[in-house]
Amino acid sequence: MSQKNILLINLGSPKSLDLKNVKEYLLEFLSDDYVIDLPKLIQQLIIRGIILPFRAPKTRKAYKTIWGESGSPLIDNTQKIANSLSERMGWNVRIAMRYQYPSIKESILFYKEKEINDVVVVPLYPHNAMSTTYSTSKEVDRIVKQYYPELNYSIIKPFYNHPKYIYALSELIRPYINNKMDKLIFSYHGLPERHIKKSDSSGKHCLQTTLCCETDCQFSQNCYRSNALTTSKLVSDKLDLSEDKWMSAFQSRVTLIQRKWLKPYTDIELTNFPKKEINNIVIICPSFVADCLETLEEINIRGRDSFLKKGGKEFIFIPCLNNDINFIKLLEDLIINSSV
Repeated sequence: MSQKNILLINLGSPKSLDLKNVKEYLLEFLSDDYVIDLPKLIQQLIIRGIILPFRAPKTRKAYKTIWGESGSPLIDNTQKIANSLSERMGWNVRIAMRYQYPSIKESILFYKEKEINDVVVVPLYPHNAMSTTYSTSKEVDRIVKQYYPELNYSIIKPFYNHPKYIYALSELIRPYINNKMDKLIFSYHGLPERHIKKSDSSGKHCLQTTLCCETDCQFSQNCYRSNALTTSKLVSDKLDLSEDKWMSAFQSRVTLIQRKWLKPYTDIELTNFPKKEINNIVIICPSFVADCLETLEEINIRGRDSFLKKGGKEFIFIPCLNNDINFIKLLEDLIINSSV
């Protein structure tokens, strides 16, 4: 196997629990026009006038409940993925975050200094979205053009329906499927409905009908909601689950930014399950490949607490793929078949 240079990119997190670092992260992240897609003045008024003063302390408190000895779980778990891939294949694997540290710019400058000419960039987002895959691709393009235009690189596309991704998720879930389970929940990061519509180049497909995501066309293939629902269906089929035994939901909505978000909402469903005699649940978050604030704190702490307080009996949280061997094999396949 020839030597390869790999750059794994994840979303990002604060450098430390210092409130200043938390604010810096939130400011950079939310100032991305593909995240909060509002006129710049309105965007910054919301971020600087409301979110940073009031949300940053709450975000810091949430991070404090999951912060490890190595720091940010997202950065730590992403580095473990890189280490496993490197150890298995002998490749040079670096990690970068779309926002904050370690930055994409640092890696591009490293490649320039070492005269590394060919790089495979792997955004660790399984599903298409303007706020993740598109934003990251645009940022890599911008930095390369500015600092190292001679670099030859390819960017791996989302892998929401790749057989090895579906297999990896299925094998991760399989040990928890039994007769006691009432429902398997696939909880995906939520997006404003406006993002879905803006990502539809036709302007006539996404969210136009209740069955739009079931249509196999180029528009649904580029649609985050359709990608997510496809992942759930393929995994549930792999696990031989009947339709009443699983569902997809969406978490992490911020109504201050947008009112209409993808439904159903994970947090609402969790509080309603016991009323419907759904008392034993298994939950996994397929849009995240590395455990982070949204999985460890939002789902496994707050989500668990909400469910149990409403009368639920068993809440089984399945960690992300992280450096699971089947996920590493998927990355190998994606990289080996890339154009660089």
